[in-house]
Amino acid sequence: MISYKRDGYELLLSYNPCEIFDYYNVDQMHGLNKVDCDEYDNTTKNAYFAGWCNFIPGTADKFLIINLSRCTDTIHTFGLIMHELMHQSFDRFEEDIQMEEEIITWAELEAYEVYELVINN
Repeated sequence: MISYKRDGYELLLSYNPCEIFDYYNVDQMHGLNKVDCDEYDNTTKNAYFAGWCNFIPGTADKFLIINLSRCTDTIHTFGLIMHELMHQSFDRFEEDIQMEEEIITWAELEAYEVYELVINN
């Protein structure tokens, strides 16, 4: 598991999505659990999750994890990153649709930086 402290969240990169449960020392969180993840046939085409963002267990801080095994080509990798960062951005801007341009622009600019971290790991 590779961890980066970003502005407002912790970015996690891993080839094994199940590592997040060990990383935060929990068996379950936010409706997902380690047993189901371990039993899931995680491949480059299908996985328990490709990306996930939510609250770090027991805190008000956020995490975003990218399952690197699903990052097999440029366009889908960038799409996955942008998808997860849109979740982060809506939270960051408190879902204020009046800030639509700011929400999307933040996610886009953050996605460029996260993409560079992903492809270099």
